[in-house]
Amino acid sequence: MSAADRFADALYGLGWSTVKKLPEPVAVRLGRTIADAAWKRRGKGVRRLEANYARVVPGASPERLAELSRAGMRSYLRYWMESFRLPAWSAERVRAGFVPKDLHHLTEGLASGRGVVLALPHLANWDLAGAWVTTALETPFTTVAERLKPESLYDRFVAYREGLGMEVLPHSGGAAFGTLARRLRDGGLVCLVADRDLSASGVEVDFFGERARMPAGPALLAQHTGALLLPVTLWYDDSPVMRGQVHPPIEVPASGTRAEKTSVMTQALADAFATGIAEHPEDWHMLQRLWLADLDPAKGPS
Repeated sequence: MSAADRFADALYGLGWSTVKKLPEPVAVRLGRTIADAAWKRRGKGVRRLEANYARVVPGASPERLAELSRAGMRSYLRYWMESFRLPAWSAERVRAGFVPKDLHHLTEGLASGRGVVLALPHLANWDLAGAWVTTALETPFTTVAERLKPESLYDRFVAYREGLGMEVLPHSGGAAFGTLARRLRDGGLVCLVADRDLSASGVEVDFFGERARMPAGPALLAQHTGALLLPVTLWYDDSPVMRGQVHPPIEVPASGTRAEKTSVMTQALADAFATGIAEHPEDWHMLQRLWLADLDPAKGPS
């Protein structure tokens, strides 16, 4: 393990061991202080965040983009502070920490026994939403985690999410897909963060007027298993409570090839994501390149 990897692992270990012991107001202030310091340094992630916000809020002035990126970093650090503290939250605190709208789409889908795929963008705190599902709804679910380096850091994330009641599979292509499909055929729940493609098999979509690539997995799982596909968007307000919206189901088209159906369904997901992101851009934690034009190293800011 390199020195950088050891440092990253130690830093996250410190977060989970120390931050969760802080009183909540102290953790909130700490997160905001770290966010503001990172924002002022205007490193690669902050610059990329602003470039992404420029697509979400077309015509925004440099001053407006700076305000958004500062709010975005504060939202991002709120996510981390909450995530470090989630293992220490009581069941009552978890249940009180999230209020979703139109939850009936999920509960009715689960009651039907057909299985449900929840697809989310990187908005607010998807880990808190997951902990709420396992706690308030008493419903376990399966998800997929990107393999991180070093391996010990990936193991920390898996242990953390499993401690919240999630079954976590490595992002490893067909093997993960097969397990997810079995869970859905058994009437289970699968939750996937799905606004950024991590494979070579992503689907091109129109996203805020430009082409991007998003994972085919949610649409393919719905087609293969008959599961309900539900987009979910999340956001913060000025309270300690996170808000959310369960959007209406995305139906499998009645005609077309598998690829054509997958394209239509993934575009519908992208449209639902765009609605939530446009309403709460500061809570979209996309500090990486997303649009195809930016994936060309010769184009766009870093």
